[in-house]
Amino acid sequence: MSVKPWRSVLYVPGDKPRAIEKARTLPADAVILDLEDAVAPEHKDAARGNVKEALAWRWPGPLLVRVNGLGTPWEYADREMALLAGVDGLVLPKVEDAGTVRDLHLRVPLWAMIETPLGVLRAPEIAAVPGVAGLIVGTNDLARALRTRPHPGRLPLLHALSAVVLAARAHGKLPLDAVFNDVRDPEGFARECEQGRTLGFAGKTVIHPDQVEPANAAFGVTNAEADEARALLAAWEQARAEGRSVATYRGALVEQMHVEEARERLAIWEETRPEPR
Repeated sequence: MSVKPWRSVLYVPGDKPRAIEKARTLPADAVILDLEDAVAPEHKDAARGNVKEALAWRWPGPLLVRVNGLGTPWEYADREMALLAGVDGLVLPKVEDAGTVRDLHLRVPLWAMIETPLGVLRAPEIAAVPGVAGLIVGTNDLARALRTRPHPGRLPLLHALSAVVLAARAHGKLPLDAVFNDVRDPEGFARECEQGRTLGFAGKTVIHPDQVEPANAAFGVTNAEADEARALLAAWEQARAEGRSVATYRGALVEQMHVEEARERLAIWEETRPEPR
């Protein structure tokens, strides 16, 4: 069993060549080269050229491109450049309609950004579209649209966050949590990562290199958790060898769903553990 981890997904502005070069050296599970919000209109064309060049490089993990949204002056050029250059997936901002996504007929996986009230309400239909790999929450635009007040625990957004996780998981797609804006607040970032994992997100989108390793830790599998999973599987296998349909581990009932979860944890651990020296 192999599971591709998406613990940390780093946004890099397309108009920052040095940042793009540095991103190749970071332990992010995936990188999003951004042509949308992070790039001013007068720099869009230059950023597209930078991204095209970067798509020809060798990257350690999946390389995605966030294109400008549908109806913008840059959407077609962004999409065609990325597709012709061999991108691993496209990130489409402010997705609100499953039909629009379906009509794109993309040849690569699509990551749909859910960052409006309508996008949240239609997240189940969007997640159901073939070719959609996952849903990415964008809480900055969502909070503004909902007229919420800032809250350290994201209380006004909890319903929307859970709705996106529910929609993605219901259709076998990956939900990725939103960015944390204050790069000077590592404690706040750690708390939000823990909250995101608790809610069921597969990983977190990040905007600064210093956020990558904390996100990996928060959404990863520790050695202790891997040992726990192996012990649970051993108890299950022993029970099955003895002809029993269920097992117990540390006094708790073990069923097939617990076995599948343990196997998934071990698969992620195998993919992300450091190489032996």
